[in-house]
Amino acid sequence: MIGGMDLRHLEYFVAVAEERNFTRAAARLHVVQSGVSAVIKSLERELGAELLERNSKRVTLTNAGEVLLPRARAALDAVQEARDAVDEVRGGLRGTVRVGTLTSITLVNIPAVIGEYHRLHPGVVLRLTVSPNGSIGLVEAVRDGMLDVAFASVPGRPPAGVRVRELFRERMGLAVPLGHRLAEADDIGLADLEGELFIDFPPGYGNRIVVDQALAAAGVHRHVAIEVTDVGEAADFVREGLGLTLLPEFIVRNRSGLVLKPVRDVNLEWPLGLVTSSVRPLSAAARSLLALIEGKVQSQKPETVS
Repeated sequence: MIGGMDLRHLEYFVAVAEERNFTRAAARLHVVQSGVSAVIKSLERELGAELLERNSKRVTLTNAGEVLLPRARAALDAVQEARDAVDEVRGGLRGTVRVGTLTSITLVNIPAVIGEYHRLHPGVVLRLTVSPNGSIGLVEAVRDGMLDVAFASVPGRPPAGVRVRELFRERMGLAVPLGHRLAEADDIGLADLEGELFIDFPPGYGNRIVVDQALAAAGVHRHVAIEVTDVGEAADFVREGLGLTLLPEFIVRNRSGLVLKPVRDVNLEWPLGLVTSSVRPLSAAARSLLALIEGKVQSQKPETVS
């Protein structure tokens, strides 16, 4: 306890600050909303400052709340590290690991990984989340402390505050339906895409970032007719003749009615990595999950012969 403040005060404050909503924070903490409100009011009285601004739609941090949040997280992290050390001595991991993921990512068999991890560490709770804002949303959630680790596509240099461990890098090609004028073409350049309708992903998705950068550099304009949030759904729209799209190879592999064509004079590669914070320590449970995932991925990759 610090003054009249205990760890529960900080835990409740962090939950409300991250969720930006008292109802969601209460659900996350498995307590009633009135209990969360009472704890926050007690913390504000103890500190002599208002930490949160409340309205009917959203909760925002005051200047005092902004200052307190990273320190509250650091205090909770330090306590978690102490618990982890004791748990490791006792021979068992406990706690919660919050994992962000993307849809239709078959490069990693996530249910199988989660199942094996649960059998190895039944005392750890894994919470999986899909961000409606794609990889950018997942990266922000890791950076802000709402996720411990996330599968995400982060082309280029990682943003400040996060670290990316690359798992796969897949070549991208032009997905076209059978019967399209480009399906039988031997040679496709970016200029051949001018005038075509495209199926694509909202800004912030790894696929969209890679393609936007490549086409902008080549000075090629395209018209996005349909935006989707699921890469598998994008392939289905292409198969129905509603537009073309540029996708990683694994999405089109084994899908009937589609052809994936290479595009010359451009390097289109889609990375998939594990995103973690570069400033906050990982719990022992999260480190164990990362080790399991990386081991699984390494066993999938063919050995290089020197």
